[in-house]
Amino acid sequence: MGKPTAFREIVRAVVPYRPPAERLHDFEEILTPGEDEHLQSQGSRCMDCGVPFCQSADGCPIDNLIPEWNDQVYQGNWRAALDRLHQTNNFPEFTGRVCPAPCEGACVLGIIEPAVTIKNIENAIVDRGFEEGWIVPKPPLTRTGKTVGIVGSGPTGLAAADQLNKAGHTVTVYERADRIGGLLMYGIPNMKLSKSVVDRRVGLLQAEGIEFLTGINVGQPEDYSAGHMVSIMTEGGIDMSQLDSRELVSRYDAVLLATGATVPRDLQIPGRELSGIHFAMDYLTRSTRSLLNYGHHRATELSARDQRVIVVGGGDTGADCIGTALRHNCRSMINFELLSKPTDERTAGNPWPQWPLIYRTEYAHEESANRFGEDPRRFALLSTEFIDNGKGHVAGIKTVQVDWSQPSDNAPFSLVPGSEAIWDCDLVLLSLGFLGPEHGISDPLAQSTNIDDAKWLTYTEHSTYRAEHGSYATGMPGVYAAGDCRRGQSLVVWAINEGRGAARAMDIFLMGHSSLSSPD
Repeated sequence: MGKPTAFREIVRAVVPYRPPAERLHDFEEILTPGEDEHLQSQGSRCMDCGVPFCQSADGCPIDNLIPEWNDQVYQGNWRAALDRLHQTNNFPEFTGRVCPAPCEGACVLGIIEPAVTIKNIENAIVDRGFEEGWIVPKPPLTRTGKTVGIVGSGPTGLAAADQLNKAGHTVTVYERADRIGGLLMYGIPNMKLSKSVVDRRVGLLQAEGIEFLTGINVGQPEDYSAGHMVSIMTEGGIDMSQLDSRELVSRYDAVLLATGATVPRDLQIPGRELSGIHFAMDYLTRSTRSLLNYGHHRATELSARDQRVIVVGGGDTGADCIGTALRHNCRSMINFELLSKPTDERTAGNPWPQWPLIYRTEYAHEESANRFGEDPRRFALLSTEFIDNGKGHVAGIKTVQVDWSQPSDNAPFSLVPGSEAIWDCDLVLLSLGFLGPEHGISDPLAQSTNIDDAKWLTYTEHSTYRAEHGSYATGMPGVYAAGDCRRGQSLVVWAINEGRGAARAMDIFLMGHSSLSSPD
């Protein structure tokens, strides 16, 4: 623990972001470095709480040793803190930047006082490790002779690759995009997670012996010829090659599917066919790719410049769309939320240590208020129709207010009479979550095996791959599934959890035993 009385003497103080008026003019990280004295002081607030609920099922999914490294930071033992942090977390520089910190929601101190600033401290530890040169490549001393193919280079695929490589297996990661990182590269904008941070970790993994292959879409091309890849072109104009998934499986002793849940939920209301309506991830991907390729957002790419923008849907992705559009210099910004505005404090049905479902102002909401003078969010709005400008382009959205306190016969809410409205816009970004994985990789495998299809890559009612948590095994021996493609859309920290767990299960399959650790 930290200082025994610190939680009574020191108030919670987070490391601040850069001022909104400053950060709105660039795509650089919004983070500022924390001072050692401040971080040590905040680490001292960690209590001797007996049962550290920050590590419980309601807290950290990867069982981070939070009280231990909080105390090490308080004592000034940064190297020891880093060692404890890396024991459970392969990529603390990712979680320390983008995780919503369920550990803080479950912090015991949070019952009576604001929680310990766990996320700030975690990020500071790993950044210090890189600055001091403590984090260096550590390739395995010996190889097992076993080969592993991983499809998808998001946090699940990277965590599994890191663990399996540590065990001495020869690991190859396939990514269909032009850069490694999956969601970390193209799903989270640069101001929240710098792509240099992602590249830095990927460089370490490469130096440790992991092979990364980009621009390869694993599936079933129509003109596939065994053992060969065919050149294809994606909608975004990126050259790719396609490899039949049956060929992939035949190349390796074990294969992990870590493809994420990339099928977006659509908003099928009248007018959906109009131009100017885009999925959030398409918008974010194009923006980041343009930023990385050209150092700015090209006018020829999908841009919010001078556009009246409406983001439909909230959450982290919705906030990232807001922040990105503001940096493109949009003319106006509105964010529709179907749910009612959350309360400022926990309700009776949301007790500690559950994640607190309370009203929060994220970085992008603060930025929009700075630019336009008000929070962009409008709550309890149901979109009913997209309006045509007469030329096939969206010009507005019709909405109606909903009342969640009055369920109707066919919905958990009722419509408020006389609340219909039309909102003018030029660009609509749909941030409504994801339905599950694309099945282009799995369907060919199910069709090619003699195993009963009901036992092979079957899908849950949410279209995710059916593989039990803990074993991660599909019905085909040697083929595993983990991450969002197995559990559905979730957090980066849960992706790491699944990657580590799948790596241990695969190591046992390959070797009959495993010394790899994985979350409980």
